[in-house]
Amino acid sequence: MAENFELLHTVSSPRDLKKLSPEELRRYCDELRRYIIDQCAVNPGHLASSLGAVELAAALHYVYDTPEDKIVWDVGHQTYAHKIITGRCEAFRTKRRLGGISGFPRMAESEYDAFGGGHASVSISAAFGMAKAAELRGERRKVVAVIGDGSMTGGLAFEGLNNAGASKRTDLLVILNDNHMAIDQATGALKNYLLKISTSVHYNRFKQRLWGLLSHTPRLLRLCQQAGNAVKQGVLNKSNLFESLNFRYFGPVDGHNLGELVRTLRAMHDIEGPKLLHVMTVKGKGYLPAEHDQSVWHAPGCFNPDTGERIAPKGGPARYQDVFGETLLELARLDARVVGVTPAMPSGCSMNILMREMPDRCFDVGIAEGHAVTFSAGLAAAGMVPFCNIYSTFMQRAYDNVIHDVAIQDLPVVMCLDRGGLVGEDGVTHHGVFDMAAFGAVPGLVIAAPMNEPELRDLMYTALRSGHPFMIRYPRGCGEGLPWRGEAFRELPVGRGRRLRDGSDVALVTVGTAGNAAARAAERAAEAGVSVAHYDLRFVKPLDEALLDEAGRRFRRVVTVEDGCLRGGVGEAVAAFFNAGGYDVRVRSLGIGDEWVEHGTPAQLQALCGYDEEAVLRALLAAAGK
Repeated sequence: MAENFELLHTVSSPRDLKKLSPEELRRYCDELRRYIIDQCAVNPGHLASSLGAVELAAALHYVYDTPEDKIVWDVGHQTYAHKIITGRCEAFRTKRRLGGISGFPRMAESEYDAFGGGHASVSISAAFGMAKAAELRGERRKVVAVIGDGSMTGGLAFEGLNNAGASKRTDLLVILNDNHMAIDQATGALKNYLLKISTSVHYNRFKQRLWGLLSHTPRLLRLCQQAGNAVKQGVLNKSNLFESLNFRYFGPVDGHNLGELVRTLRAMHDIEGPKLLHVMTVKGKGYLPAEHDQSVWHAPGCFNPDTGERIAPKGGPARYQDVFGETLLELARLDARVVGVTPAMPSGCSMNILMREMPDRCFDVGIAEGHAVTFSAGLAAAGMVPFCNIYSTFMQRAYDNVIHDVAIQDLPVVMCLDRGGLVGEDGVTHHGVFDMAAFGAVPGLVIAAPMNEPELRDLMYTALRSGHPFMIRYPRGCGEGLPWRGEAFRELPVGRGRRLRDGSDVALVTVGTAGNAAARAAERAAEAGVSVAHYDLRFVKPLDEALLDEAGRRFRRVVTVEDGCLRGGVGEAVAAFFNAGGYDVRVRSLGIGDEWVEHGTPAQLQALCGYDEEAVLRALLAAAGK
C-alpha cells in the first residue's frame, strides 16, 4: 500500500505534518482522504463524517501545538483523519475490531485524544473545563472544541456555551463544523439560523474583505476585536446568537480550503477569551457517492471504493429496527393517537418509514434525548400515545426525564430502546447494557424484552393498549427469521412469561433475545443427557412470580441469562425473589460483569463476557454436575 502514497506514510505525528509546505499539505489531505476510503471499504466505519473533516483536522494539527494544546472532538464520527495524523496510520486498519483501536476518541488510546467522544454535545463543556484548568494553573495551553451542527442541537452544548461565555478571560475556541447534517438531515430552528448566517450575502462579502486585511495587519485585528459585535450586528441586522452568549463569532469559512483555514486559525490563535469559528463543510467530501447520499454513507458497511457499490450482506431475517418501523406505521394507521418521536435517528431506528407516509405524526427533535422524552410526556398528557425511540446507550441521558416526566405522572409513553445489549464495533460508549438495571428501579414502569420479531410486534401493540409507561428494549441486528409481517396483533398479558421447554434437571431462565442462544444450548444439553426446563420471562418488570415459583419449587439449580449488566440486573432480581421466598435454589447468572466491554463483533463480545451459546451450555452441564 505504501507505494500508492507519496506523503501519507511520512507523517507519523503532528510534528511531521508541520514540516509540509502548503502545497504538500494539500496533497497529503488528498492521500489521507483516499486512505480513509480504502480502509473503510473493507473495514466499515463512520465514513462520510470523517471525509468532511479531513482538511479541518489537518489544519488544526498544522497550527496548534498538540498534544500540549488540546482538541476535543464532538462527536468521534469525524475523527478518522485526526487519528491517522496522530500516529495511528497502520493501527487504523484495525479500527473497531477486537483488540484494535476504537472508532471514537479514547483518552486511554492516545495522548492526542484529549477527551472521549462517543456521545454528542459534550465538547464545549469538557473543553471549557480544560481551558479553565489551564487558566487557574497559569498555563498557556490552547483548547479547541470541534462540534458538529448536529451535536450543537443538544442542550448540553448550550449549557457549555452559556457557562463559558460568562468567563471572559478563559481562552477557548469552539469550532462549529457545519454541514447541515447529523446522521440524517439536520432539523430544527438552529439549522435554519445557521443556514441564514452562512448564506448572508452582505455578511459574507464583508467577512471576505475583513479577513483579507486581518491576515496581514495585526493592528486591524485588534481593532476588529474591539468593534466586532457592533459591526456584525449592523451587517446581520440582528444580534448574533453566539455573540449574545459572549462568544466572539468568526466566519463562516470554507472548511475544505486549507489555505483559508490555516490563515484563519493562525489569525485567531492569540485572540483571548471565548470565541467561535463557523466552518462550512460537506459531509462525505471528496467521494461522490458519499456526497450524494450522506445519510446512507454515514456508516455504509463494506463497499467497492472504485465504483461506490455497497456490498450488501446476503438476504436474511429482518432487522429489529425495521420490525419496529413497519409495525409503528401499522399502529399509526390503526390508531390516530399514535405518533413517533426520535432524537436525530429516524433512519437508524427506521422511524423514517412512518416519517415518509405520515410526516405530520413523526418528530425528529434533534440530538436531545431528555427533550425527546419530556416532549413525548407532553404529547401523552394531551391525549396522544407517543412511541419514543432512543438507542439504549443514549436513553441514559434522559434518566431523570423518564422518572419525573413520564413514570411519576403515569403517562402512556412507549419508550422503545433500540440497540439494547452489546452492539459490537461501536464499542464501550454505545453498548446498551445498563437499561434493565437502571430502569428496573423505577416504580410503575413496565419493561419488556422480546425474544424475536413477532414478540416485538406484539409488545408494541400491548404497549399501545396498556395506558401506562411502557419500555421495550431490543438489540441491534437481525432477528430469528420468524414470520411477522401481516400477522395478527396479540395483546400479551403484562408481567407474564412462558415455559418454552420442560425438563427435570436444571431450570434455565432468560430474558430477551439472549434466550435464543440459550435455547440452542438447552437443546445441546439434552443431547448430552441433561434435561433443561427453559423459562422466557419476557418482562424484566414486573417479573412473572408464578413462573419463578414453579421453577423454584421444581429445581435446585437455576441458570439465568441476560444481555445486560449483572449488577442490579434480571439475574439478581430472580435470585432476590428466591431468597425472599425461602426457596432452596442456587442461582448462577450469566451476563455482563462489572467491567467495561470494548469493541468487537457481538459474537466475540458475548463469548468474552461468558453468555454465548457455548458458555450457557457449560453452565447448564456444570449445574447438572456434568
